[in-house]
Amino acid sequence: MIVYHGSNMEINNIDLSKCRKYKDFGQGFYVTTLEQQAIDMAKRVVRRSYKGIPTVTIFEFDESRLGELSIKKFERVNEDWAIMVINNRNEHMTDIDNELTNQDNKYDIVYGPVANDDISTIFALYVSGFLKSYQLAEELAYRKLNNQYSFHTERAIKFLTKVGVKFYDED
Repeated sequence: MIVYHGSNMEINNIDLSKCRKYKDFGQGFYVTTLEQQAIDMAKRVVRRSYKGIPTVTIFEFDESRLGELSIKKFERVNEDWAIMVINNRNEHMTDIDNELTNQDNKYDIVYGPVANDDISTIFALYVSGFLKSYQLAEELAYRKLNNQYSFHTERAIKFLTKVGVKFYDED
């Protein structure tokens, strides 16, 4: 499968230590199957950093031996997915053994929807106690979001092979 990584530079070697912490599925290297999503991310990264040019690095993701890895998969937006994202974004999370956090990289790869700004508002209402868990589930029930794969271990990174790169203008 072809996957895309949007950034402000070409990625020749994936260095997990350079990946930001407290992202949706924890510190890891994030890709998507949606090229436009990667292009949009690349442009957003350039706007935020004021450096580089929008760049999408293209990888082949070898799915043939996935049984060798620990994988957490969220097929759709639901309460478990939301709790996972909330937990991973929380710098003060202490229940690291919880199956709905990956701050300890217990999962080599996590797959699921991207939590956009609209979803972040719903999360904030839930975390501050304004929404109960059943209300969170109702708010999320019909959301259709873009996808992301996050790679958290060196073992998982070996399943990615760089196959190309594209550069884009800043719009």
